Amino acid sequence: MRSPQMRRFGLTAVLAFVLAVFGLAPAASADPAPATLTFATDSSTTTPGGTVNLSMTITNNKAYDIWFVYQTIDPTWLTTQRPDLKYSFTGCSLATAAGSAPCSGTGPANLGGNYGTTIPPGQSRTVTLTLHIAADSGCNGNIGFYSYYYTEFSDSTNTSGGPVYTPETRVLCA
Repeated sequence: MRSPQMRRFGLTAVLAFVLAVFGLAPAASADPAPATLTFATDSSTTTPGGTVNLSMTITNNKAYDIWFVYQTIDPTWLTTQRPDLKYSFTGCSLATAAGSAPCSGTGPANLGGNYGTTIPPGQSRTVTLTLHIAADSGCNGNIGFYSYYYTEFSDSTNTSGGPVYTPETRVLCA
């Protein structure tokens, strides 16, 4: 025979299990990632011959400086399935307190150098790539990219993230 305390314990355990399964248990607060990468575009559509500015922002959520960033950017699978869509990155600029400064490395590897020097805790850096759609590009298709990144901090730790997807740009027929 079970004691009343055992029955109460069993009922409490069953109730806690049911609440957890159905999402009614208190949620644990999650710390933000040590670094986050976000994308934005200045336009969701363009036409052949047009340009779209693709902004990438890396934010330092840690209490230590970011010393190093390595980042890739590649077309999504759906973008690669439309060989008639022709595009290239033709420009790169880093937003600074004094205005925009040119950067380099607009290829698919090591975009991280474009973020400039050390990124202090709680701050972010934004790099804008100019995406040019060729005048003879196909239309009625979407162009999108994804990125992986790796950061190193001044406390000798590192983090990596991704894939992070860009907003898609629709190439419209004129």
